[in-house]
Amino acid sequence: MKILITGGTGLIGKELLKLIMTHHLVVLTRNVDEAERQLSHIHSGKLRFIQSLEQFTTLDEFDAVINLAGEPIADKRWSKRQKRRICDSRWAITQQITTLIQASEHPPHTFISGSAVGYYGDHQNDIIDETVEVHSNGFSHYVCSNWEKIALRAQSDKTRVCLLRTGVVLSSEGGALKKMLLPYQLGLGGPIGRGRQYFPWIHMIDMVRAIVYLLEHGRASGPFNMAAPHPVTNKVFSQCLARTLKRPHILFTPAFAIKLAMGESSELLLDSLRAKPKKLSDLGFQFHFCRIEPALKHLIHHTH
Repeated sequence: MKILITGGTGLIGKELLKLIMTHHLVVLTRNVDEAERQLSHIHSGKLRFIQSLEQFTTLDEFDAVINLAGEPIADKRWSKRQKRRICDSRWAITQQITTLIQASEHPPHTFISGSAVGYYGDHQNDIIDETVEVHSNGFSHYVCSNWEKIALRAQSDKTRVCLLRTGVVLSSEGGALKKMLLPYQLGLGGPIGRGRQYFPWIHMIDMVRAIVYLLEHGRASGPFNMAAPHPVTNKVFSQCLARTLKRPHILFTPAFAIKLAMGESSELLLDSLRAKPKKLSDLGFQFHFCRIEPALKHLIHHTH
């Protein structure tokens, strides 16, 4: 297949490219030199880089598009300017791709586009699958809802659209787990707030395997919860991480301190999302890491 990819230098993108490097890959990036450096682990003569979609009037030459681009949502406080950046970095590129697919006579048969479990908003202890109707005023829902609507406009009898409602991707290379490791290693780890909020996690290996599974399964379309079958509460996750690192688990961070430090973006840590991957499971996808303890042991072992 010939595949167009955005976000190829991101945490997920770099791992995904390892799995699909036998295909012809075209990676959209703002900085080609930097992308070549970051993706030097991809030994493929079938990989090329482009800086803009402006050179295309259609996407007829591509069999599939995987859209993973977006400003990290958790790295900075949500000022008005940062919110705009978060939205624009997702919506604009997705709209460009959708417009090009709509203009194509022989469009890509598959468009896989990013989203997040933040789409659902806080659901306390309720189990969330892809059929849940959402009424949320949260910023995460606002971002994801519009992002998905834009991507779905590319859907037709020639193109199927899959939406990746991604949970917290656990990787030894970066992301949330890497940020957590130091305080836990110093014995300063612990639950956030009461720790009762559910934490939808997925091991990086399963994340990229699931994307490839959706790419190869012609029946797959619509939203998919990219989260392991057994979400855990923040407290259980925290205890498990401390135990895996053989460190104490005595401290906790009160919710008010998180709200003070992070402002509105504290919803990313305090909202409860008991998301289950019903549609992936129904398709027959088999997770390598269903439970948090083996997942963390594998990741910590690979970190050290």
